[in-house]
Amino acid sequence: MEYITTNEILEAIHGELVLQGEETKHNNVCIDTRIIKERDIFIAIKGENFNANDYAAEASKKGASICIIDEMKFEKTEFNKKTTVIKVADTKKALLMLAKFYINKLNIKVIGITGSTGKTSTKDLIAAVLSAKFKVFKTLGNFNNEIGLPMMIFKLDKSYDVAVLEMGMSHFNEIHNLCEVANPDIAIITNIGMSHIENLKTRENILKAKMEITDFFSGDGVLIVNSDNDLLQDITSKYELVKTGIDSLADYTACNLKVLENKITFNIMDNGNLIETGMEVNIPGRHNILNSMLAVACGRVMDMSYKEIALGFKKLEVTSMRLNITKGKKFTIINDCYNASPDSMIAAIDVLCDTHGKAKIAVFGTMKELGDSAYDGHKQVGEYAKSKRIDLLITIGEFNDAYKEGFNDIDKCRSFETYNEAVSFLEKSLKKDDVVLVKASRYMKFEGVVKELENINDKEVIKK
Repeated sequence: MEYITTNEILEAIHGELVLQGEETKHNNVCIDTRIIKERDIFIAIKGENFNANDYAAEASKKGASICIIDEMKFEKTEFNKKTTVIKVADTKKALLMLAKFYINKLNIKVIGITGSTGKTSTKDLIAAVLSAKFKVFKTLGNFNNEIGLPMMIFKLDKSYDVAVLEMGMSHFNEIHNLCEVANPDIAIITNIGMSHIENLKTRENILKAKMEITDFFSGDGVLIVNSDNDLLQDITSKYELVKTGIDSLADYTACNLKVLENKITFNIMDNGNLIETGMEVNIPGRHNILNSMLAVACGRVMDMSYKEIALGFKKLEVTSMRLNITKGKKFTIINDCYNASPDSMIAAIDVLCDTHGKAKIAVFGTMKELGDSAYDGHKQVGEYAKSKRIDLLITIGEFNDAYKEGFNDIDKCRSFETYNEAVSFLEKSLKKDDVVLVKASRYMKFEGVVKELENINDKEVIKK
């Protein structure tokens, strides 16, 4: 973290100085006293079930250089004399305001990524491509909301050329607020699907919310979109607009596609001209060609050559629990249990079908935030699994009946109420060289199912 003075912080967050401590170089910004380190700036955030103002004096005693609070719940004498205490009207707003001040101080190129699905994969791909030419920072995991994004910004320093920041939302104005902080120079929209339709009611409203990513563009801002998506195909923008795709008319189009078990290869048509440099990316799935094309376009906007882009793809480091394929001694596990929507379920089914093995088995749970479309969304996924001739569909959760209706094969669809029941059934049913896909929305914590399946593989190895 670059040095910022107490006066700069006071001005940035419109704070009131309660206690003057020592002026020092700060290590980091922290919102959790359990992991706070000496010379950290502590910001006391209120959550639904806690109030971090209760722990401000503890943060001071652990060595915090500055405590930013919106409630004074201690006597001044309880604070370390080295700690500066600043009071604000709202610490959540102060976190955003300080992050905005800090990133503006760095003079760094910012790329913002949003979309209904594929944000994290596209973030990883863009960061890999750009790393062939620039020093790149990318959002860790999916720290992409009004708490997570500023915490990522504070990890930046002047050594970075580019920050690739993921931006999530579930309501109007959330992307707007994130972009007021990060002020992206380049914005990426992966697609417009069904995620968060429970809150926003229509896909057109979801598009409107995602388009907030351009709200703070300057005159040279660039918007890059996947024009294979029906709602992005015909959008217009007063800023520079770059379209990518496979099947649509676009500025950059993928052709000569090969979707293999553990990688994708493709060529590029640049405004109708075939580019000789071929692209090879070590992740599965046709949908990841679309995500990769967004990275290609981003590289070109950043004046990278196609050879540099191809080299960048070889540096890819993917975020965990997203189509991670593990081949065990007995069977293969596809771990894609970080999140789920109808579009991402369909993409994962395609990867399951492309993975070498005997029986193809899907273990699916609930997809959240679909609102009135929830039953039909789960039914649609069941129908798609049936159309791809999945050998066995196992479902867990409140929409078992919707999956079953869509799959429409009572002999090849089994429903369970608990993980343990499903895993017990799988332990008896899985055979050598089978492939099992595990996927659900994050709140179902299906990584527990993956862990149990991995244990089954280990037990089988020991028996042999």
